[in-house]
Amino acid sequence: MMHPVVRSALFVPASRAERIPKALAAGADAVIVDLEDAVEHLAKASAREALCDFLGMHPQARLWVRINDASTSWHDDDLKACRGKLGVTGILLPKAESLGQVRHAAQTGLPVIPILETAQGILSAAEIAATPGVARLAFGSLDYGLDLGLTPDTPGAETVLDHARVQVLLHTRAAGLAPALDGVFPGVQDQAGLAAAAGRAQQMGFGGMLCIHPTQVPVIHAAFVPARQELEWARRVIAAHRDTAAGTFMLEGKMVDAPVIARARLVLAQAGESAGASAGASRASGA
Repeated sequence: MMHPVVRSALFVPASRAERIPKALAAGADAVIVDLEDAVEHLAKASAREALCDFLGMHPQARLWVRINDASTSWHDDDLKACRGKLGVTGILLPKAESLGQVRHAAQTGLPVIPILETAQGILSAAEIAATPGVARLAFGSLDYGLDLGLTPDTPGAETVLDHARVQVLLHTRAAGLAPALDGVFPGVQDQAGLAAAAGRAQQMGFGGMLCIHPTQVPVIHAAFVPARQELEWARRVIAAHRDTAAGTFMLEGKMVDAPVIARARLVLAQAGESAGASAGASRASGA
C-alpha cells in the first residue's frame, strides 16, 4: 500500500494564527497548528478560537492539529474543535500512552498521529499502532529524553533514543502504517547538524521529520530525496522489469527479484515518481 509522502511536518503556534499562511507557503508536506507546547496555559482557549477562526476564513487550507494530551482539561475541547472541520486532516496526539486514548481521539473521524514520547508510550507502541484510525506514528525525542532523564547531546542519550526509534519503526511496519516521523531538531541555525540528523533518520527508515522553523524544510527534503545515482538505478530496474515481463532477471550483472523491484518502486515513490513513468524517465536521462 502506498501512503502519502510526508517528509516534513512544520509546527506553527495556534496562538500566532497570522503565521499559518507563512507556514503553509514554506513548502512543508504538512503544517501542524500547535495547541499544546507552543501555547501558554492561559491562552489555550483563545488559541483554539483563533484556529477555528482561521479555518473559517481559509476554507482551502489543510492542516494537522496537535491537541493537548489526554491528561489535561483542554483535551476534549480540542477534539470538539477539530471534529467536523474540513480543513483539519489529521490530529497529532501528544504523549500517547494507551489504546483507549487513541480510540477516544479517533472518534472525531479524523486520522490520528500518536506521538510516542514517554516510556509508557514506547512500551504501548504495539497496541497504539494497531488501533483503528491511526495513520502513522511520530517520535517525540525531546520529551522522551526528559521522561527518561537523559543527558542531552551525549552518546549515551543517543543510544537510548535510538532504541526507542527502532520500536517506533518496528511497530509502524508491523501495523502497516504510513512511514513514521522522527522528532524535531532544535538547532534552528545548525543547518549541518539538521542535515546529518535528517540523513540518519532517512537511513533508519523514517519517512520524515517534525520541524519547528520554515528554514528547516528544504534541508529535510534534501535528505529524504534519493540520491541521483540511486534514482537512476531504480528507473533502470523498473524499465527492465517492464521490458522483460519476468519476476527474476539479470541487470548489470546482478540478479533482480521481487525484493529488489519493491525497493526500486519505493525509491521512485520517495522521489515523487510513479513506477509507470520510470521507463520514460530512464530513456530521457540517457540511462
